[in-house]
Order: sequence, then structure tokens, then C-alpha cells
Amino acid sequence: MIKAGIIGSTGYAGAELVRLLTGHEQAEIVWYGSRSYVGKDYASVYPNMFEIVDAKCLDDNMEELADAVDVIFTATPQGLCASLVNEDILSKCKIVDLSADFRLKDVKIYEQWYKIEHKSPQFIDEAVYGLCEINREDVKKARLVANPGCYTTCSILTAYPLVKEGLIDPSTLIVDAKSGTSGAGRGAKIDNLFCEVNENMKAYGVATHRHTPEIEEQLGYACGQKIMINFTPHLVPMNRGILATEYATVKEGVTKEMIRKAYEKYYNDELFVRVLPEGMVPQTRFVEGSNYVDVNFVLDNRTNRVIMMGAMDNLVKGAAGQAVQNMNLLFGLEESMGLKQFPMFP
Repeated sequence: MIKAGIIGSTGYAGAELVRLLTGHEQAEIVWYGSRSYVGKDYASVYPNMFEIVDAKCLDDNMEELADAVDVIFTATPQGLCASLVNEDILSKCKIVDLSADFRLKDVKIYEQWYKIEHKSPQFIDEAVYGLCEINREDVKKARLVANPGCYTTCSILTAYPLVKEGLIDPSTLIVDAKSGTSGAGRGAKIDNLFCEVNENMKAYGVATHRHTPEIEEQLGYACGQKIMINFTPHLVPMNRGILATEYATVKEGVTKEMIRKAYEKYYNDELFVRVLPEGMVPQTRFVEGSNYVDVNFVLDNRTNRVIMMGAMDNLVKGAAGQAVQNMNLLFGLEESMGLKQFPMFP
């Protein structure tokens, strides 16, 4: 059995990790870390785990934790993992970091967008960007995995085949994305109160959202050049889900058949990316609670643009599910182990 520890187990992503790992055949959680609830029963924080999890919340002592586990998940705000990780810890266990601390390869870009100093830049080059469908073989050899963000996972996977195959002009890419409120975390914030969110929809982080450089960097690797995109996220009144609608100009001569073949080339053998049939649009309700990403497209010959669409659960494939997928790769397990839950509906 893989012994796992979670720092930040009482946030939404951390709680989703607890749910998934509790049902994992080859993993057990031995450390429920939570700075806010040290000493409290985990099930008192999340009563859905009553008589399922019989453990108390511990602190975030990564040094002690590294001696007790095979893998550490850090489901924490930006900056914490980077401030705690060191060579001694990495020599003892694997780390899957759900924050943005090791996603960007340029420390200056990280510090510019996140407005904090990076505390361990010496590990940035080593860290593997844990988008399994793209970096699977590198993840298998890693000590430190940078688990991608929710918006970025959906945005990248939706456009990746067309960027990689050179079917679109990546400099024309526009990403319009919507997220349920769980993506903002469990912390008390006025903008997330029921009366603020209910019966409302708004754009936020317009031209400034911190996932922008992450999307640009990864799609830039795909096309072999630096790119800049417009990325606009929106908050919608639902608990879970990401829907990305993306627009780009297609290259001369590109047909609908070429686009579909590109999606099939990269995703036909991927369990968790479902390329929908023509005429079916991705919907968040049909991926909820699962690790699936549904994608599809429409070619608009009138404007010479392609509209790409992707939907997924922000807490599963966008956070905890992807982290478990990375753990499975790190330890040579079946990649889908612990992640075979069907989408919930209604």
C-alpha cells in the first residue's frame, strides 16, 4: 500500500483527495494535514466522512511527514509548498503539488503573476508538469510533480491537438472559461457568499488571471514557439464544473475532417478525454464527479475560425483526480486506479 499524506486536506481540493484516496485500492491516507483544524476529528470538518474517516487533523510539518509516507499531496495556497520542500524531503518521498509553485519554468513570470517570492527556485527545472495525457512518461520518472490548475487543464486539453498539429494560428487563440464556485476555495470571501453568487454571472481577473501564463507556456511547448492568448474566466452559480469555449483562426486549407482526425490522434487512446460525436456539445453536468474531460469543436467556415469546447469537473480532473492520476503514474499503478467513478447525473 502506498502511504499518502495530504497537507491542506480540509480545503475543497484536499477533501476531494480524501474522497478519492479513501476508495483507492493501493493507497491509504496516514496524514490529514490542516493548519486550521489541528487536533480536530476530520469527520467533524467534513461530516460526509463520518464513520468513514476516523482520524484527527495534523499540522503541516513536511519534514516529519516525509518520514511517514511515500507521497505528499500539497493542496495549499501558492507559496507554501515552495517554502517547505527541500532535498532531504524529496530524497524520502514523492510530492504532488496542487498549487502553482512549480508549474511555471520562469521564476520571474511566477513572481510577476503571483506577487510572491519563490522560496525554492532550485527545484523548478526538475518539476514535471503533471498533465498526464501530454507528459505521461516524464511523470513516471519524477520526484516532484506540478499538478496543473483547473482552468489550465481544460483550456490546454481542449486546444492541444490543433495547436500541436499546426491547424490553427495560436496567436489568435481566445479562451472564454466558466467555473463553479468551488474553484475559488473554501475560505470565507464576500465574493463567494450565496447572495453574491446566486442568480449572477461575472467575468473576473480580466486580462490578469494567473492561469494565463500557464496556458501560454504549455501550448507554446506544443507549437514550438512562445504565444500570447486572451483568457477570460467567469464565475457561475454552480458548485462544480469548468466549461471552456475557445476560438482561433484556422490555417489555410484546414477542413473539419482534419480537425477531427487531430483530436482522434491524441485522444482516442486516452481513457479520461472523450471526443464527443459531431453535434454534441460538452456539458459540465455530464462530467460532474468524474475524472473525464469532454471535448468537441465546430468549424465556422464563414469566419474561418474553429470553436473548441471542453468540460470537466474542476475538483476532480482539475485538481484531486489529476493528482491521483499522477500518483498512479509515479508508482507504476494502473493510471485509472481509484478514478473509475462514472459522472454523477442529475
